[in-house]
Amino acid sequence: VFHSFRFAFSAMKFATLNNGSRDGKLLIVSRDLNTCVDASDIAPTLQYALDNWDSVVDRLQKRYSDLNSGSAAGSQPFDQSGCHSPLPRAYEWIDGSACINHIILVRKARNAEPPATLRTDPLVYQGGAGTFLPPYGNIAHYKEEFGIDFEAEICVITDDVPMGTKASQADSHVRLVMLCNDVTLRNLIPPEPEKGFGFFVSKPSTAFSPVAVTPDELGAAWRDGRVHLPLVTKYNGTVFGNPDAGPEMFFSFYDLIQHVTQTRALTAG
Repeated sequence: VFHSFRFAFSAMKFATLNNGSRDGKLLIVSRDLNTCVDASDIAPTLQYALDNWDSVVDRLQKRYSDLNSGSAAGSQPFDQSGCHSPLPRAYEWIDGSACINHIILVRKARNAEPPATLRTDPLVYQGGAGTFLPPYGNIAHYKEEFGIDFEAEICVITDDVPMGTKASQADSHVRLVMLCNDVTLRNLIPPEPEKGFGFFVSKPSTAFSPVAVTPDELGAAWRDGRVHLPLVTKYNGTVFGNPDAGPEMFFSFYDLIQHVTQTRALTAG
């Protein structure tokens, strides 16, 4: 009941126009993804909207409603290829392996055993957040020998999350949900964990979906801190995988938020 009330008046879809600036320009996108409207007079960027959510959310919601009803002034066709990642850069990007089968497979590929805490302690690392890639942009690297690989992921954007937040409290901190192409250079991974400092050169810039949505936009598919929908992944137009992202996710987003806030707070983004 709390979850439904929490987001009942803030169901929206956002995108960021890639206008050449560092943080782009905020767009509101229609529910059917066909049209959009400029929202920069309310919040110039998505980060600004997150930082000032309580003061801008009602106006953003009103414009979203107008867009869906066809009464929004200045609406235009939505061109996904003109978008940057919803947050072209962020204060933090925390990547976690919440799917047990994925952990087992990638460890097996490099002849490594899964950790003893596989089912009790989430695997997370802090990735590079300063130069996210546009969703339709090229993924350029120096050498094919790096083992360029892709990973389809679901991620959330939070508001400010206090240190010590419990999983039972995490729902109210999830602002938006989006998809991610987490690029990995497989052949550069094996030496990095052995140094004891985690991933760096093996985890280059990441791309995110053109649109980020509030959890309510997902309806009943958003529950228990998971997205209960198939995560359909295509490689050069051919279906590569379509796991059910709900039951395949062993640790929920709420569990992950509790884990990463054990010793630090999270800033909005």
